[in-house]
Amino acid sequence: MPQGDATGSRPAAALLADVVCVLVFCTIGRRSHAEGITIAGVAETAWPFLTGTAVGWLAARAWRQPSALAPTGLVIWLSTVVIGMLLRKATSAGTAISFVVVASLVTAILLLGWRAAVSALARR
Repeated sequence: MPQGDATGSRPAAALLADVVCVLVFCTIGRRSHAEGITIAGVAETAWPFLTGTAVGWLAARAWRQPSALAPTGLVIWLSTVVIGMLLRKATSAGTAISFVVVASLVTAILLLGWRAAVSALARR
């Protein structure tokens, strides 16, 4: 793990970055579907994905290398999407294939993107 990066030595900051990424994804989704942006509404949309993020953090032991793209970021991203969709399905929320594709792409950009940026900055 590179030293001196913004989140690499601070797991709490990396966890916060992941939570913010998921909340941004959910907020954008609610806005694009004119569902209204309220705390309760965003929380209702976000909880399955945040649960997946938490499982990913535990599975990857992300506190060890929180800003690592692989395997940490990949495990967190996959857990966020897979568990998020399974929980949405279990609660009769939408899991249309188009949503799964968009959710996978957007969360990949967000959850893997900040890690790639941190890695690129650390190399400079």
